[in-house]
Formats: sequence, C-alpha cells, structure tokens
Amino acid sequence: MINLFPTLNPKFFLFSKNSNKKMLKLMLACCKVYISESRNRAALESIEKAAKLFPEVPIVNKFEDEIYNRVGYTLVSKLYPNPSTESCPLKNASFAMVKAAFETIDLQQHCGTHPRLGVVDHVCFHPLAITSLELVASTAKSLAFEVGSNLQVPTYLYGAAHQEGRSLDSIRRELGYFHPNSSENQWAGGPKSQTLQLKPDEGPSRATQAKGVITIGATRWVDNYNIPVFTNDISIVRKIAKRVSGRGGGLPSVQSMALTHGGGTIEVACNLLEPARIGGDQVQLEVERLAREEGIAVGKGYYTDFSEEKIIESYLKLVQHSD
Repeated sequence: MINLFPTLNPKFFLFSKNSNKKMLKLMLACCKVYISESRNRAALESIEKAAKLFPEVPIVNKFEDEIYNRVGYTLVSKLYPNPSTESCPLKNASFAMVKAAFETIDLQQHCGTHPRLGVVDHVCFHPLAITSLELVASTAKSLAFEVGSNLQVPTYLYGAAHQEGRSLDSIRRELGYFHPNSSENQWAGGPKSQTLQLKPDEGPSRATQAKGVITIGATRWVDNYNIPVFTNDISIVRKIAKRVSGRGGGLPSVQSMALTHGGGTIEVACNLLEPARIGGDQVQLEVERLAREEGIAVGKGYYTDFSEEKIIESYLKLVQHSD
C-alpha cells in the first residue's frame, strides 16, 4: 500500500469520527509571504485586514523580527484540481496581502539587517497533505502574473513554478541580495539602479525604488532555523555560515548566511531545504562545533515557523473551530 502521508502523523487528522475520512482526502497548500517591514504597525494592520477578507485562508503563523525589520505570514487553504484563477482562495488572499503591502510600504524608508529585494521580498508555495507540487506551482505562476501585470512589479519565478526549475538563491545572487548596501551590515532604501541584471518573468523590466522586485516560487517544504552566535565579529560568523552550508562543502541541502542581530549577537540564518534529511538539531551541532574552533559561544537556535505537521494541525483546528 502506498503511504500518501510519509511525513505526517495520522493523529493530526483525527478530530472527529465523522470527519476522519474527509480530512484524509484534503488537498491543502501553504503560502508564506515575507514582507520587508515589522515596525510600521499601520501597514501590518492593513495587510492583515486584507487577508481577513478570505476567512477560508487563515493566517496560521506570523513571525516578526524588529531588528531584521521583516515579517513572515503563513497561510493555509484547500486547493482544488484545475481551479480557475478567479476561484483560488489561496492565490486571491496572498495577492490581497501583497497589494496591501505595496500600497502601504515605501522601500525607500526601509532599513534592517535582513536582506531584501523588494517591499514583498518573497512569496513561496508548498504542497501539504496529498496536494501535488505541480498544482501549487500553477498557483504560484497565477499569482506572479497578477502581481506583474496588475501591480507593475518585476516578478521572478523559481522552483517548480519556473520552467527550468531555477533556484531562489541563484536569482538573489544575480540581483545582489547578499551584499549589504548600507553601514553596519544594513540593507537600506530602495534599489540603487532601476536597471535589472536579470530579466523578470512577469511585469516591467525596470524596478522602482519604492517597490523593488518580488520573487514567487513553489517547492517542497522548507524549514527556517536561526542560531545566535555571541560575537560582534561578522567575518568569523560568515566563515561559520559558509562552512555549515552545502554550497561551502558542509551539510547537504542547507543554505546559510550571517546576519547581525544586535546586542553582541550575529545569527547564522539557515534554510533547510530537506528538513527530513538535515534538520535543525544537526545544524545546531555543526555550528556549535565550528564556533568552538573559533573560541566563541553559541546559543540555542529557533525555528521561525511551525513544522509542516504543526501547520496542518493548526489549520485543521482553525477550520474545526470556525464550523
């Protein structure tokens, strides 16, 4: 028998005897929206108000970081095979949030220690339960078309949403994402040049300083795990981040970078592209080992979102309570 839920614990679907079979057949998808702002309360309220117009697409998690000046929202919804672009609640809710963000945030006023390419830096879709990656990729492409054409923002596709499977980090490298553009390892203001080094997949070919650009993609589940390192020497932490990453010859499927986080702390911020293979515990141990070689201390890392299982559980509880 084929296990349709290889990474899921069946107990997360057992909320009632009558709904058991129904829950097991759900096609769910997750959308994570990362916005370059966490200090402007009015803007965040406007973004969240836009999401509330779609009650069938609840925000199951919100992660704010004032020093990074960045907020991440996690939305979950049902998906249906071959939906029309007008009847896809997850796409419509994410577009409403993106639109509200561009209407209320000016990238020229932004400053933070986390890199970003635009007001809405990144939108990623992940399949949940029995949903296929191809289906969420179609949703991502539909959102990209609307953002590019209706909001006139240069839009880049990646992962399964891109015809050649281009990676997110390759786009970021070409557009200078990893290089701070201000003092003290800060990213400040809008893009210095309207001319883009990489042709967008949707939208105009030039960026504005107020909006920047946006990346939208679809991949399998990714965990984000940050580890505090207690030093002010970012060159050392950059070396650690490089050595722990797959790109630097470290742990496979791990992407990492060093970001200042205030108070004598620099974080090794990691994307775990295959968390079932290499998880936070393994990254933690490796960063601790590398830091010991440099004679510096490391704190306990943390996830910036729930696990895939917890996301599903939270969504189903929210749905149950709203019935």
